[in-house]
Amino acid sequence: MKKVFVATLLFCAFSVAAVAQKYAYVNTGYILDNIPEYADAQAQLDDLSVQWQKEIEAKFTEIDKMYKSFQNESVLLPDDMKKKREDDIIKKEKEAKDLQKKRFGSNGDLYKKRQELVKPIQEKVYTAIEEIAAAENYALIFDKTGTTTLIYTNPKYDISEQVLDKLGYTYKPQDGDKKK
Repeated sequence: MKKVFVATLLFCAFSVAAVAQKYAYVNTGYILDNIPEYADAQAQLDDLSVQWQKEIEAKFTEIDKMYKSFQNESVLLPDDMKKKREDDIIKKEKEAKDLQKKRFGSNGDLYKKRQELVKPIQEKVYTAIEEIAAAENYALIFDKTGTTTLIYTNPKYDISEQVLDKLGYTYKPQDGDKKK
């Protein structure tokens, strides 16, 4: 009998503790859209991306010209010259592909630049969320921006503007959400 009473008491205590937990959500897309440094970083990344893409396209255009020239002249060239020109084209193409990988690859220059410019801003946002979670005793905070699927969100639990306040930014009202 004593074991049943203790088990029931523990069950009730855990049930009350689970109900007492607080939950909130943030919209990191909205938060980042309201941070001017993030917009500046994105613009810088876009500019670099366009510049590097043009550089790569120019190399491939040059390769295309070399190839067309080779095709037109190949009947007149001796075998050793044909081989040399083919090797030159292959070498240039490999260089262009290597440059493309270096710039846009999974650990390429664009990725590194994004880490340099955007990661500190994201870390600042994450730190603000952590501080708010600790101060307000939140058990969980969801992000409704990414892959987290939230079927319904009550705007009174959205702490996105509180995060922006903590970071010292002014913000535009969120579309479709009415605050508390």
